Amino acid sequence: MVSTQEVTILALVLLAGGAYLFLFSGSKPATPAVPAANGAAKAPVANGLPDTGRDFVAAMKQANKKLVIFYGSQTGTAEDYGTRIAKEAKARYGLSSLVCDPEDYDFDNLDAVPEDCLVVFCMATYGEGEPTDNAVALMDFLKEDEPSFSNGGGLENLHYVVFALGNSTYEHFCAIGRIIDERLTKLGATRIGQVGEGDDDKSMEEDYLSWKDPMWEAVQNKLGWEEGAGGDVADFEVSEVAADFDEAKIFQGELSQRALTGTRGVYDAKNPYPSPLIETKELFQDGDRNCVHAEFNIAGSGIRYQTGDHVAVWPLNPDAEVERFLRVLGLTEKRNSAIDVKSLDPALAKVPFPVPTTYDTIFRHYVDISAVASRQTLGQWAKFAPTPEAAETLKRLGSDKDAYHAEVAEKCLKLSECLALAAGNPLGTDPSSTEYTVWAIPFDRIISGISRLQPRFYSISSSPKLFPNSIHATVVVLKYQPQPGSKHVYGVGSNYLLNLKTAAAKGATGVREENAPVYKLEGPRGKYVKEEKFAAPIHVRRSNFRLPTSPKIPVIMIGPGTGVAPFRAFVQERVALARKAKEKDGPDALKDWGTIDLFYGCRRSDWDFLYKSEWEEYKNELDGKFRMHVALSREPGQPKVYVQQLISEQADHIGDALVNKKGYAYICGDAKHMAREVEHQLEEILGKAKNGGQPEGAKELKLLKDRNRLLLDVWS
Repeated sequence: MVSTQEVTILALVLLAGGAYLFLFSGSKPATPAVPAANGAAKAPVANGLPDTGRDFVAAMKQANKKLVIFYGSQTGTAEDYGTRIAKEAKARYGLSSLVCDPEDYDFDNLDAVPEDCLVVFCMATYGEGEPTDNAVALMDFLKEDEPSFSNGGGLENLHYVVFALGNSTYEHFCAIGRIIDERLTKLGATRIGQVGEGDDDKSMEEDYLSWKDPMWEAVQNKLGWEEGAGGDVADFEVSEVAADFDEAKIFQGELSQRALTGTRGVYDAKNPYPSPLIETKELFQDGDRNCVHAEFNIAGSGIRYQTGDHVAVWPLNPDAEVERFLRVLGLTEKRNSAIDVKSLDPALAKVPFPVPTTYDTIFRHYVDISAVASRQTLGQWAKFAPTPEAAETLKRLGSDKDAYHAEVAEKCLKLSECLALAAGNPLGTDPSSTEYTVWAIPFDRIISGISRLQPRFYSISSSPKLFPNSIHATVVVLKYQPQPGSKHVYGVGSNYLLNLKTAAAKGATGVREENAPVYKLEGPRGKYVKEEKFAAPIHVRRSNFRLPTSPKIPVIMIGPGTGVAPFRAFVQERVALARKAKEKDGPDALKDWGTIDLFYGCRRSDWDFLYKSEWEEYKNELDGKFRMHVALSREPGQPKVYVQQLISEQADHIGDALVNKKGYAYICGDAKHMAREVEHQLEEILGKAKNGGQPEGAKELKLLKDRNRLLLDVWS
């Protein structure tokens, strides 16, 4: 399963393309030109500026920029915060910035940055202290013992700021931001202000808001920038497209130019594949929860995956959320009107979705209107309130951290819900029949204030050795009440898959599906449905979560709940190998294989035991080498048992497998509690196996991680 956000890092969360580049060159807004095939402008530009190659200092000087912001982003969150920093610099000081992907530039000229300029690093940490894909080269360069700079010296000229993003449930919290700070300081650079650390496990937003004001004050004092030179300026110019514009060139939810035109190309994060669903089924037999098994057909797509990878599913927003936002903004009559969006400063703010497109499409497919409302955005939109009372409410929520937490964050209220409540309107169960006071918020501010809708990542639960033409996902459906008696919160991605399952069953639902959100599943121009078969846009994200090459090496797998997903794939991988081995070497082919132990936990054997019938088949094919240890926490008439207890019972075997037989261990599931507790257990087990105590165990655990013999795929 997965991280829904960068930080979660979800453990996960690897490659993910969040925003696309759609730049325009001189076309009239009413009749916009069709974007280039890759979504970028054809002219030789970088960030909207004349091309200076990989030299960011030359780009700064040529455009007279005093601020450059580099973002290390896996799912778009760090990029969003980088853009927010740039916008605030413009509002406070009238200074336009370069917002740059570090992958596009070299850093041997950091020593050439003018002393009156500022370099900002907005960096997420992914997985177990790893850089995001686009920051690997930057980190490799900075980690060199003696990086070679263009002028042959150090970085005494360089002033920098760091905002690090991470999740404190992980051992290496904000590691990349901290390493950048440590290395730049050692190389002679001067940090301004404190290193900001946004914690996704608590409140990334509040961490950012509490950090930014002292940071700007320190920058102002150090560099002498004058506040008040900026102002409230728009990032985008929005104009409606002429009524006779070619409808075929208007994006209606397509995620790439190729998807719009139907041209073939590589399917990846920038061009997801509309994968037909082979099968969707309910895995939980009873109880009040849903878990969807989905099989995506990739035959003929050119998509390849490896055991342990993740599948990214690109959801859309449910009908009710789209309807509420359109009504609150007074756009229901214009929902299908097409608009063009042009960036007024491409170096600062890229148009976050393909254009031209319609209002309905933007809210349904491109922006994340289902997220909890941002405190900063609420405060910024107060000036557009329809009444003084509504304005006062938004000002209070934007400025009072405690009020925002109690009235918005704890209730998981969305932006449209906050606007409706501030204006004194009921939320209603059906937005299409609810009257809302209209907010006259300029649409360019809507685009600036709402993040791009991102894909959701799930551990692939199949092996290409058995299923080369399909990708399986095992997804528990998110539905909960944040407070007793409050409205339910529904996960966007998991409920999208639940809708697909319901549609495949021709609308048949049970008690568990009652009141679940409804989605427009047919997709843009009906491209996601054919002969009553539905499709969903996906791409594959690579992972380092891999089995050892040799089957003789013992394996320990720990995955309660849907954490078992990648281990189903692991076992399938070994089954495929076993079949080949027996064909070649006969019935005794597996006698030298290492043991494969899976520690799994669920509530009841008759409720939520995932893939229960399959495991026995795998045991038989693997001749007893595969052993499953099952913890049942709510089995009638039985004491509660958790995975950690079973691990303790098998401590000697685990210690022998990992220390003496050089085995591999894997943990998948909840990062905040389960994974931490299991790691502490492993320290004790390893310490005993090394004839020592917890300190020796901690050293051995670190060694396993360093050698990629202990791997985690976890989320919070």
